[in-house]
Amino acid sequence: MAMDRATGIFVDGIGTAAATSGVLSPLGGRIFGLLYLHERPLLGGRIFGLLYLHERPLALDEIATALEQSKSNISVNIRGLVEWHLVRRVPVAGSRKDHYEAATNFWRVFQEIMERRFRWCVRQVLATIADAERALADGGRREASPFLAGRLGALRLFFSAIDAGFGAFAQGKPLDPEVLKKVTPLAAAPSRQRR
Repeated sequence: MAMDRATGIFVDGIGTAAATSGVLSPLGGRIFGLLYLHERPLLGGRIFGLLYLHERPLALDEIATALEQSKSNISVNIRGLVEWHLVRRVPVAGSRKDHYEAATNFWRVFQEIMERRFRWCVRQVLATIADAERALADGGRREASPFLAGRLGALRLFFSAIDAGFGAFAQGKPLDPEVLKKVTPLAAAPSRQRR
């Protein structure tokens, strides 16, 4: 199955966008705990692009042929795309093969990406801040406590506002402006002059 020029441009562009955005990076992951497969986000984006512009669902071997990849490589990437709700498996009458089509509900797709990719990172930062605040309260460096507490508190407020924004977005609601008013600018560290 050969792609026309417009489809080829779209497939490669979506692949590049996926590879550079970091959105599909978790699909690559680590193999044997050592090797990061950088081509996975690129290929995942290309698969999505191909399926999105196709009128009918495609089987793995059709996708592999169109993208000039092995069927096993396509299969690994498809599983990740299905898990992220970017692609879904659909039955095709008269065929025992698995067929796939791209998701078209972009609101739902973006909610999934925001929740699973970005909000997780924000919550990781919030958990780290909470751990650091507990350690500080348990007897950290006394001379630096007000400074550290101020810095951690400002960062907590900032990332809490981002977390609230993600939550509002996921529910299709506007962000409460009062949340943003609580965010204080991060105080700049005093510059130290070298002697």
